[in-house]
Amino acid sequence: MNVTLFGLGYVGSVTATCLAARGHRVVGVDTDPGKVATVNSGRPTVIEPGLDELVVEAVTCGALRATESVRDGLVDSDLSLVCVGTPSAAHGGTDLRQVERVVGEIGATLAGSVRPHTVVIRSTVPPGTVEDIVVPLLEATSGRTVGGDLQVAMCPEFLREGSSVADFFDPPFLVVGGSPAAAAAVQQLFGFLTCSVHVVQTRSAESVKYASNAFHALKVSFANELSRLYRLLDVDSREVMEVFVQDRQLNISPAYLRPGFAFGGSCLPKDVRSLLHLARMNSVDLPVLQGTLASNEMLVREVADRVLHAVEDDGGTNRRVALLGLSFKHLTDDLRESPNVALAEILIGKGIEVSVHDPVVNMAHLSGANLRYVQDRLPHLQKVLHDDPADALRGAHVAIVSSADPAVVAAVEAADPPVVIDLNGRLGDGFEALAGYRGVGW
Repeated sequence: MNVTLFGLGYVGSVTATCLAARGHRVVGVDTDPGKVATVNSGRPTVIEPGLDELVVEAVTCGALRATESVRDGLVDSDLSLVCVGTPSAAHGGTDLRQVERVVGEIGATLAGSVRPHTVVIRSTVPPGTVEDIVVPLLEATSGRTVGGDLQVAMCPEFLREGSSVADFFDPPFLVVGGSPAAAAAVQQLFGFLTCSVHVVQTRSAESVKYASNAFHALKVSFANELSRLYRLLDVDSREVMEVFVQDRQLNISPAYLRPGFAFGGSCLPKDVRSLLHLARMNSVDLPVLQGTLASNEMLVREVADRVLHAVEDDGGTNRRVALLGLSFKHLTDDLRESPNVALAEILIGKGIEVSVHDPVVNMAHLSGANLRYVQDRLPHLQKVLHDDPADALRGAHVAIVSSADPAVVAAVEAADPPVVIDLNGRLGDGFEALAGYRGVGW
């Protein structure tokens, strides 16, 4: 493909060179004459292992060149890759001025042309940037309509400085957001990669990079936060983490990394509190771990507020709510520190008539700490607990569903309450088409 790449910084320089090394004809466009001259002389604009040799080969064979002229760069171009910087703006926002400038220049250059072209945003941009800023700006400056022979896509990069060449050729996956035609162009561009390809909504493609970097930052902070405490407890945190990462079933895995409701049970809340207590006793602040409890409680209260709003939006005449699933986890009757119990407690306290069904929970079988906990938090559970989910749902304006039991799912489908709040995404795709369906985090 004939590719025009805008921005010859770390991402742009590596991307341009590696694409040229795989057979594409790449023109790098940058406003910095020094960077343009550096590339044209066969040298990279950044220091990266393995990049020097690739640049020499690409420039020598004519697969890669650079220019300051947008019009020169777009001659015979099939696809534009926008790799300009998106630094922090005042108050922590994202400065999109370089992206807007480049997109405007691309559009102005394409004005009057009927040549098919795809604009791919590679820069890290906030969700909604492509749809709300890039597409309107491109259409306004080019006089063309996006769709058909003019396409726009989002394709985030996952390059680490110091290993970006290796990362480019062996990425974890390729993420593309855009129309089928736009996605096809991007897949053709990166057709030499052997990784999995995920074609998603444009906003999702924009968001994956933020999720990845936020999680990387969280992991660093988590390990360092524990090490600050463990050092004072005469614990070698390196040894702890060496063992910790060997668990690929839960610790380093997809486990728990799925949007849903709050955590609970007899282990997670208790152990986090215990670590925080140890930290206080040793005068150590653990804001990351402290934040997990605050965030967890915030989610429970947010769902309670959504239920209350749903009731009030209907005029408040029907205050009946069905809670399907009470234990902290599917297929257990453990109610200790269950977020569902906390949710029921809040709603009852607000005057909501709550009916409960859990396919596993049976008051006659509860004992010990489990029984004492629910008696303390929901002393009238026996009166509102139903053996049949259909009974719990009868007359309910809102159904709050966390159970994946087939009988529960069937009962919700049959009852068809005006509002269904899916706490864990287990109801299935068919429910999402219903007018009253609402996911807890989607």
